[in-house]
Amino acid sequence: MMEPNHEYFMELAFREAQAAFEETEVPIGAVVVINGQVYGRGHNRTEALKDATAHAEMIAITSATEKLGDWRLEDAVLYCTIEPCAMCAGAAVLSRIKTIVYGAKDPRFGACGSLFDIPTDIRLNHRIEIIPGVMEQEAIDLMQLFFRQVRANKEKIN
Repeated sequence: MMEPNHEYFMELAFREAQAAFEETEVPIGAVVVINGQVYGRGHNRTEALKDATAHAEMIAITSATEKLGDWRLEDAVLYCTIEPCAMCAGAAVLSRIKTIVYGAKDPRFGACGSLFDIPTDIRLNHRIEIIPGVMEQEAIDLMQLFFRQVRANKEKIN
């Protein structure tokens, strides 16, 4: 079996993150890939939908399960620009995702090794392979740019 092109699929996740950025959402994007085909994609929509669960990963997972017609994503790889939070990591475990590939760590909310390590917790019935650091600097740069703009806009308002 060929090694997946993680950078290629992470680029697709970055396109989703850019869409979030343009919508003034925290710029995180995600795609779900099964056997080299994109089954789901999403970007943060928490502000637009007024929904704390509208994270990129949750939207991508839901999209993939709808396309696949099954809640089990056993052969899936979830690509995320930023390390998933506890909610998204939990959803990945419950969805039986095989691998999570992410860009930058999230020391405040990350649940794939930074703050928690939900996907590899031996107390759970399913464990997920984690591949961190794919296009890490690009993820960091986009997040920093977004939050610089947020702070600058707040200063203009005040």
